[in-house]
Amino acid sequence: MIDGATGQPDADNSGTAGDPTTLPHTDRDSKSGERIDLVVGQHAAALSAQLQEHRARLFPPTASKELRKFTSGEVADLLGVKDAYLRKLHIDGRGPDPEVRTAGRRYYSAAEIRELRVMLEEGAKTPGTYLPGRRDSDHCQVICVINFKGGSAKTTTSAHLAQKMALDGYRVLAVDLDPQASLSALHGFQPEFDLLDGGTLYDAIRYDDPVPIRDVIRPTYFDGLDIIPGNLDLMDFEHDTPAAIVRREENPFFTRIAAALSEVEADYDVVIIDCPPQLGFISMAALSAATAVLVTIHPQMLDVMSMCQFLLMTSNLLGVVAEAGGNMNYDWLRYLVTRYEPGDGPQNQMVGFMRSIFGDHVLNNTVLKSTAISDAGITKQTLYEVERAQFTRTTYERARESLDAVNSEIESLVQAAWGRPTGH
Repeated sequence: MIDGATGQPDADNSGTAGDPTTLPHTDRDSKSGERIDLVVGQHAAALSAQLQEHRARLFPPTASKELRKFTSGEVADLLGVKDAYLRKLHIDGRGPDPEVRTAGRRYYSAAEIRELRVMLEEGAKTPGTYLPGRRDSDHCQVICVINFKGGSAKTTTSAHLAQKMALDGYRVLAVDLDPQASLSALHGFQPEFDLLDGGTLYDAIRYDDPVPIRDVIRPTYFDGLDIIPGNLDLMDFEHDTPAAIVRREENPFFTRIAAALSEVEADYDVVIIDCPPQLGFISMAALSAATAVLVTIHPQMLDVMSMCQFLLMTSNLLGVVAEAGGNMNYDWLRYLVTRYEPGDGPQNQMVGFMRSIFGDHVLNNTVLKSTAISDAGITKQTLYEVERAQFTRTTYERARESLDAVNSEIESLVQAAWGRPTGH
């Protein structure tokens, strides 16, 4: 353990001459106990080893993370058709051949769901009914999910939104800009083992010898969803940028993410960026690249107070970026209430408070606090990955309905930005 400072220098322990770690002009000698940097390093190494062992148990080295198959009932809900219609398609030999299990139950993979979408779209009366992605005249939607304070379910929101949009037929790119890389972990990447030689967005936006962004995009086990994983390398952008500003870099920091994404924007309908819980250079670059912003907020007084400071800082800093030529025009900005407990009186008051101030900028739907979401996270999964049978039915369905409603509302905003307010 680390003992606190005594307030007085210890003359008996002041002989630190020759110690290269001694810092001048500090009260280092007034402290006793263990070296904090060494202790933290030991803890990090031990934790990393245990996490790797945990991953090896869940997903052996020879295996890769795979997505479960979906019941015909789930697929019918995703496609907006009747289960009986899917059964008829199967009997008639049209579309993919699903796996048939006990009692004739049919199960479809994510790739087979997309195959169904392509087939049904060919006969749809309204274009975009089954493939709702953008058309030639539509711009790629770049959604920044952001907040200043940790614990607002930012990564949970990003992961569920990206996966649901992929299941709904969109071509999605998820970008993990958080050095903690939780979004990456949810999709099967452990940064200290899988990204030893780089492979984050930093490689594509760095000032010296950037690589093409395609080099850092990786497919996931979700059909229609790719990812750019994150790790601690992203912090280098924060360290490099001040020097780049001094030397008046030709392509300033706030243009670099937008420029990188422009190389692949034709490949995707939506890009979802999970920003770090801080307003640094990389967050401002992401906001400059965004066409939409989603601010997650836990309805507690301290969280709302923190968000107030975040909004003030964001306004001031992005104002400077705008004056320097950055694009600050968005299709939409919304606040999403997360980890919401409807039976909690103070939380209801905070939600009402926010709606009275922000009006329609607060999404109508909320993400409920649920043990189903947190329990799924223990095995690095989302509610779209886990089997319904692993949870109490009402617990799972309540959480799933909450997430589906939020994601559907966000998809409607995306469609509206493309000039299709009715959803297609």
